[in-house]
Amino acid sequence: MGRPPQEPAESEGLFGMAELMAAATPTRAREHRPFRDGPQARELLRVREIHAEPAAAASWRGRQIIARFPDARVVETDSHWRIPHLHGNQGNVERWVRVKRETLVLGERASLAIRPNGRSADWIAPGLSNGCAMACAYCYVPRRKGFANPITVFTNVDRVLNALGRHLAATGPKKEPNQCDERAWVYDIGENGDCSVDDLISDNTADLVRAFRRWPAAKASFATKLVNPDLLRLDPQGRTRVRFSLMPPDDSRLLDIRTSPVPARVEAAADFLDAGYEVHFNLSPVVIRPGWRAAWDDLLRMMDDVLPHRVKEQAAAEIIMLTHNQDLHEVNLGWHPRAEDVLWQPDLQQPKRSENGALNVRYRDTVKPQAVETLSRMIQTRAPWLRVRYAF
Repeated sequence: MGRPPQEPAESEGLFGMAELMAAATPTRAREHRPFRDGPQARELLRVREIHAEPAAAASWRGRQIIARFPDARVVETDSHWRIPHLHGNQGNVERWVRVKRETLVLGERASLAIRPNGRSADWIAPGLSNGCAMACAYCYVPRRKGFANPITVFTNVDRVLNALGRHLAATGPKKEPNQCDERAWVYDIGENGDCSVDDLISDNTADLVRAFRRWPAAKASFATKLVNPDLLRLDPQGRTRVRFSLMPPDDSRLLDIRTSPVPARVEAAADFLDAGYEVHFNLSPVVIRPGWRAAWDDLLRMMDDVLPHRVKEQAAAEIIMLTHNQDLHEVNLGWHPRAEDVLWQPDLQQPKRSENGALNVRYRDTVKPQAVETLSRMIQTRAPWLRVRYAF
């Protein structure tokens, strides 16, 4: 199948380095209009259609979002999970990026369950979004949504914050350190979305950061591929951990569609640390392809050259090997087949049943440990300051 002429072209990255980093300093973030109102953000999200559950549209957060996109058509829906022409519509594969850019869904989160994790965080919080305006070719979220993966924003913010507060009160202080954190319970607040992108739509991310600022026994955490300078204003006071996801720039240009360039993510780390965030890194996903070792070696060299000492002395990383999926493989063939040249490697991969029952593929037991060991040795050589919290 030939490559469609328009949408995968955005795999070259969403923002130019100079424009993005000019905005990504605390001084300019204070002096100029918010990043969310600027041209780069509007390129990422030009919302023309909002599907909204009635209660979500009537809520104060829902009204705020609808007012933010006054030209968008609002369509009532009974369920944010069941929108007939959106979910389960295979024809949307040809509009994969367009749907992400132009469509938004508003709903109320039904489940407030807080799940144990032990990898990126101690706990997985009930997130305030599902889906993303970026279009990384390996993302696991669209496997559950059926041929379209726009952002669903949950508007019942108070219920989520109250659930987190009750859980933390019942859990009590952390008594023993673990790899997630030495003193605080860490809650991942962005499992199925990107909080930096969510901040372009509403104050959900700001509300979460401010809530954790009041909870000295807890720390929020989220991974991101977007440098959003507006987050520098939130004064997290060390209670929110930003994990910048990194991979070699050549891999990112192919696979991280509509994201900030990898060098921009690295350069932004110091600004976020100075603004009061804890800054970690996700080396994720590690994709095995010809030349992958040299590419990761170059990335680690760049990190060592660019990052100042104050970032290095508090940094830690997660190594996450690629997990792929048969259904997502088929979807990608319809909109970005070049990505599958490196993501789909049957000779290197084996089936893996996920916790939710999906049949995924991961690197074989004879391949994955060797790759993790290789990358770990590179880190020891090129970036010995980078503590690896865990590898998966």
